[in-house]
Amino acid sequence: MPLNKEEKESIVSKFGENNTDTGSSSVQIALLTSRIRQLTEHMNNNKKDNHSRRGLVMLVGQRKRLMKYLLRKDLEKYEKVVNELKIRG
Repeated sequence: MPLNKEEKESIVSKFGENNTDTGSSSVQIALLTSRIRQLTEHMNNNKKDNHSRRGLVMLVGQRKRLMKYLLRKDLEKYEKVVNELKIRG
């Protein structure tokens, strides 16, 4: 269920400073959001899959920590990411 190469490249080019910028907080948040949405879809179909549920909770926590960091460091970029991904800030 991981993201394919084309999806990752499009996310990196959209949110990164350049095409190889995979480590910036905004790119990481966007990649995590994409994986979270895929896992949420999986969980809607497989309600008893507790192993995937734990992974989903861990991904949400990681994204929350990254968003908290981005909020402290760069408010403008934080607001841009939240608005483009349509997630709560």
